[in-house]
Amino acid sequence: MEAGRVDFYTGLSLAVCSSLFIGASFILKKKGLLRLANKGSTRAGQGGYAYLKEWLWWAGLISMGAGEAANFAAYAFAPATLVTPLGALSVLVSAVLSSYFLNERLNVHGKMGCLLCVLGSTVMVVHAPQEEEVASLSAMAEKLKDPGFIVFAVCVVGSSLVLIFAVAPRFGQKNVLVYIMICSVIGSLSVSCVKGLGIGIKELVAGSAVLKEPLFWCLLVCLALCVSIQISYLNKALDIFNTSIVTPIYYVFFTTSVMACSAILFKEWLRMSPGAVVGTISGFLTIVLGIFMLHAFKDIPFSWDSMPLYLRKGARDLRRDPRPYAALPARDNPAEGEVKPPLGGGAAKDGWASQQQKDP
Repeated sequence: MEAGRVDFYTGLSLAVCSSLFIGASFILKKKGLLRLANKGSTRAGQGGYAYLKEWLWWAGLISMGAGEAANFAAYAFAPATLVTPLGALSVLVSAVLSSYFLNERLNVHGKMGCLLCVLGSTVMVVHAPQEEEVASLSAMAEKLKDPGFIVFAVCVVGSSLVLIFAVAPRFGQKNVLVYIMICSVIGSLSVSCVKGLGIGIKELVAGSAVLKEPLFWCLLVCLALCVSIQISYLNKALDIFNTSIVTPIYYVFFTTSVMACSAILFKEWLRMSPGAVVGTISGFLTIVLGIFMLHAFKDIPFSWDSMPLYLRKGARDLRRDPRPYAALPARDNPAEGEVKPPLGGGAAKDGWASQQQKDP
């Protein structure tokens, strides 16, 4: 039990570090490209390769590699149900750092999205399973023989082939969901391969003869195939559709597919209480909402100053408002054809009545 908790916190730390490195890598690369643009060098979008001489760009690339390595290692220690959703923190880190170093101001929606991402990640960490079901490649092999996972894998491969050869040629250029669904369902298998390879590498470090196991090399070949398909179709989606649309949708579909695969293959949910299951799902949905608010409204010029006056003024300011409360003004001008009797005593009323009788 104590070793399981140590592995859990090790995987959690690696996942958080991975998000920090990956989020910072985007800022370093962007900063390097902006420096080249200010110098008048040919930009990367125009076919230039001057960024290869910029140390900031290389720092971003190294940071990206360190983040991916930490994420790879995290799967060897912590459940995939925890590691995969925490990838949203890289989006949060990138958004926060860009507001400081790239002068890309976060609007109110962006700040609320960051807060929701932190809240959802905290809820998922609190309720995630802390014990690993698979600790060796032999145990992984037994899990892969499970009939439930075999059915799931067949469905994933079959649906992917249908999407690639039948749906994508006709609707891929029109519907953003086609390419993203291909990446997501294939990604669920790639994460399983990453987890198996991570466990194998951990055994290799411990001194086991893992390289003689056929399963290790099968997982490596499957990972290379799945990742190549993911990169290809994700690039197609990013080339055709807006990044602010592709990124949140891909995160939702990819994370959902990984969590479903993890539930079927590793059966992590069976060892969780109903409250922990509800908490994990709630945390994931909170992260999804935060990612949506970060991307969907990032181009809207909505700030605190543009909010209504009663939302920006504090309660103390409202109490000190010098304007007194007043009722609606009375109607001073009667409508046409309507005669308003004068105010006063009975004599005035009698005079007004006699005057009315004289008028035709």
